[in-house]
Amino acid sequence: MRPYDSRNDGYQNAAARAMPQGGGPGDQPQYGVPSQYDDYYAADEPYRPRRRGRTVKRALITLVVVLLVASVATYFWADSKLRKEVDLSQVIDRPEAGDGTNYLIVGSDSREGMSDQQKKDLHTGSADGKRTDSMMILHDGSAGPTLISLPRDSNVTIPKFRGSESGRIKGPMGATKLNAAYAMDGPQLLVRTVEANTGLHIDHYAEVGFSGFANIVDAIGGVDMNLGMGFKDKQAGADFQAGEQTMNGRQALAFVRSRHAFAASDLERTKNQQKFLSALASQTAAPGTVLNPFKLYPAMGAGLDTLIVDKDMNPYYLATMFLAMKDVTSDGGTSLNMPTSGSVGGNLQWDRAKVKQLVEQLNNGEPVTVSDSP
Repeated sequence: MRPYDSRNDGYQNAAARAMPQGGGPGDQPQYGVPSQYDDYYAADEPYRPRRRGRTVKRALITLVVVLLVASVATYFWADSKLRKEVDLSQVIDRPEAGDGTNYLIVGSDSREGMSDQQKKDLHTGSADGKRTDSMMILHDGSAGPTLISLPRDSNVTIPKFRGSESGRIKGPMGATKLNAAYAMDGPQLLVRTVEANTGLHIDHYAEVGFSGFANIVDAIGGVDMNLGMGFKDKQAGADFQAGEQTMNGRQALAFVRSRHAFAASDLERTKNQQKFLSALASQTAAPGTVLNPFKLYPAMGAGLDTLIVDKDMNPYYLATMFLAMKDVTSDGGTSLNMPTSGSVGGNLQWDRAKVKQLVEQLNNGEPVTVSDSP
């Protein structure tokens, strides 16, 4: 007769079924399998399996799936907003690629989409057309990131090139200022000129205008800077005191455009541009921005809306470029102006021996030892 179980008003037979045939009080149950007699000593409440671990596991899986879906959605959203207008495949006579990835980063004086009041507030003027206000090569290689500023008044030779609209071969155009290449035929000729005068292969192109730059800074709540000296530049709208300060978009634009306040003019301005862009990248990549969607998405939107890139650029390369810019100020990073050795007709002449050594070090993945000091 089966033992009676008063707790569920029925017969307890689960243990009996688990017991091998012929089992009795003197037999040993299998390991982990209860005996039919164990029920007499069970707790008052029936056994219930714990589900807490299973619930936590499901919650974690759900969180991972949500984050993955959000990341994929963000990637395609960002990719759809990029203005992929520069076709580097049309650039002719290109040098061989070396170690790492080279980005040509350009700040233009484009006033596209700006109202008259915005032009006044940002001290941009109202000139027609578009010119390069700053140019930098960011090399992300095995020896660490290197940021090289190219003064816009650099004396370079514009080589023969394929017209971006006509498709016809033109030139060479002779010696002139570097920023004339952009004014003459846009980004593709600028890339062609930089490659021809350095021997460095440019992998990607990124350009941002006045309004986009200011909007990015405002979107992250400003950029913290510590200035060793104060200065004023009426033409750029700059008026800074020495010491720590947080620059908003208008102030940041004035800071990176100022050159009339310095004896070294454009060379000092490029140094300030490097410092500011590294600080901007560091603060944008900080957890307080990356993990805060109310800061991250406005900052991304502000930049992507006005960012002009090459056709092969995507959010991954853009993020890699940004992180390399952030790391420039670390122990493993280097920043310098393109080495110069004087001037020709008022334009800065590059030190060809140093330029050659610099490019060889970058292409070979070696630490940069070249100095921009005369």
